[in-house]
Amino acid sequence: MPELSVVVPVFNERDNIPPLLAEIAAALRGRIDFEIVYVDDCSKDDSLAVLKAEKAKYPELRVLRHLVQSGQSTAVWTGVRAARGAWIATLDGDGQNDPADIPKLLAARERAAPEVKLFAGWRTTRRDSFNKRISSKIANAVRSRMLRDATPDTGCGLKLFERETFLALPYFDHMHRYLPALVKRAGFRSESVPVNHRPRTRGTSKYGMLDRLWVGLADLRGVAWLMRRAKVTRVEEL
Repeated sequence: MPELSVVVPVFNERDNIPPLLAEIAAALRGRIDFEIVYVDDCSKDDSLAVLKAEKAKYPELRVLRHLVQSGQSTAVWTGVRAARGAWIATLDGDGQNDPADIPKLLAARERAAPEVKLFAGWRTTRRDSFNKRISSKIANAVRSRMLRDATPDTGCGLKLFERETFLALPYFDHMHRYLPALVKRAGFRSESVPVNHRPRTRGTSKYGMLDRLWVGLADLRGVAWLMRRAKVTRVEEL
């Protein structure tokens, strides 16, 4: 059984798959027993064919496919449920997250207290468009004020978390943007780790600014309600 499962959701990312796979393997081989779980969210390009071809090169690679397009959070959830590792690292499939930072998250885990169940990548220098940076800055400020999750960057796709903890969280679409708050609600802690961020060099973004805004406002109200209704009870066995 691998110690670590790297889960990568993809939708129409055919050109990013081979280079990102090579980087993941280079970052982890010889360091830890791992598997790579790609979840194709019903891509319209030939991402699935590329993944099938890459399986011959990477014995660590597993490929899952949604038969109906279901979104990024559901793809992550699918990959985590199928994963065999006790810990999960997630990466966006567009190549903007740097797989070389996964060992940095693993090192942070070794130093952390047992109650820290989530290590969230913190993109201290964003390589996005001006509009995207501004919208993210506003969204992070509003989210932090409402949820008090003490996390400067929840939108980073690079994260490391305990599989068991993740699967105990309430599942909903877009939940991947609120993992620090949900982990806090469950009675655990998260830690932010500065990581590299790269410009997108292949393919096109799947999110628009208005899409993020309206969906984010609805989700934020829902997560705030979940936080208010949470109750974590300490238990001892006699």
